[in-house]
Amino acid sequence: MRPPGQRQNGIETDDQAVKPLSKSDKTSAGFAAVTSVERALTILELLVAKRQGLTTSDISRRMRLPKSSTSYLLRTLVARGYVRRDPHTGMHTLGTRLLSLGGQAMQDMALREAAMPHLRQVVERTRLGAHLAILDHGDAVYIERIEAPGFIKMAIWVGQRVAPQVTAVGKALISQLERSKVQEMAAERRIQTVTPKTILSLPHLFEDLAATRRRGYAIEDEEHAAGVRCVAAPVVAASGEVVAAIGVIGTVSQLSDEYLPTVGGIVRSAAVKLSAQLGGRYSR
Repeated sequence: MRPPGQRQNGIETDDQAVKPLSKSDKTSAGFAAVTSVERALTILELLVAKRQGLTTSDISRRMRLPKSSTSYLLRTLVARGYVRRDPHTGMHTLGTRLLSLGGQAMQDMALREAAMPHLRQVVERTRLGAHLAILDHGDAVYIERIEAPGFIKMAIWVGQRVAPQVTAVGKALISQLERSKVQEMAAERRIQTVTPKTILSLPHLFEDLAATRRRGYAIEDEEHAAGVRCVAAPVVAASGEVVAAIGVIGTVSQLSDEYLPTVGGIVRSAAVKLSAQLGGRYSR
């Protein structure tokens, strides 16, 4: 018998020891979770087919589920904004959250497709790897990339999320934001010293962003990885908002002090062209 409060396999127990989950229990729990996801997706598909909406009873009957289970799933979907329930009729229809997700997915796909020719041109002209990134929930997220020709490869992958203040694409993405917004993002996304050149203070970051605006492109000088430099320029949409950044990455020797301004001009030119394609205009 174990004393009260003792932990067994990470589970706090009392006088009657709680046994850890067996393999069959874990399998059952995983199966239940998958089944719930499938049922939730089926509800969304039913609502797509019935644009006028469905009641809880309608959905329960069509899915051959108990009404209590159906109600639980619907309450969760309504709470998350994926389903809307009319309080007067009890009819369920698709929620605006789906429109937002669908619109963002289509926008990202269109952006990637539009950017690819410009990324290829940058790679051809610089012989360096090029990438496209967006700002998502305070992170710079790589959504497209083309590797450099040759043997030197960089550790960047599609879907990778990084703090914006330590990368050239990140600094390009936040270069036009208000100071209060940048300060808020930096507070939420605190970083540790990665190299001696990592930017940690707000005054230093604001100076760097001001230089980015003057040049028209951002520079990452061994701030995220020793021996690596990056250059990136913001992409502007018709609304005037920065929606993406085009960047290149290379070693310090590849992006030497002498060659860096030339690469910066090439990257900025590509960003200007993509911006124009999206209906955006640079201020200078």
